Amino acid sequence: MPKLTHWDSKLANEVIAAHTSLDGAALPILHALQDAFGYIHEEAVPLIAQALNLSRAEVHGIVTFYHDFRRSPAGHHVLKLCRAEACQSMNGARIASDLLAALGISWGETTSDGHLTVEGVYCLGLCACAPSALFDGRPIGRIRSEKLIDVVQQARAQ
Repeated sequence: MPKLTHWDSKLANEVIAAHTSLDGAALPILHALQDAFGYIHEEAVPLIAQALNLSRAEVHGIVTFYHDFRRSPAGHHVLKLCRAEACQSMNGARIASDLLAALGISWGETTSDGHLTVEGVYCLGLCACAPSALFDGRPIGRIRSEKLIDVVQQARAQ
């Protein structure tokens, strides 16, 4: 199913209903909603709470606890930069801060043209290739500022 950027409560209710019979259904529902819409809309919280007989606070707690759930649409492309120790030891923090400064955004934000969202993650499991990143789900090892500039240009060209 293609990701929508606009909220559709009818579709959301269909997604929720398709997963309510699962054990521990909250996470599968949230993942399915994010797959469908690209983010978790604030109106999803009461729908999930009602379907699973949970409080809104419980559902909100799940959404905000897990960093993979977005509460607003991401850019057309997503760059995830590792912030764990191995990548930090290989200048990952400096490379990331330089990129964010050049783009004029902070962690989790999207460029003003809507093309790129930059997110911090803690360990991609690519420690031997530190510093590392994921661009639209594809791993990039041994990142350097020049390589990230190429990634940004690629994102903005599409």
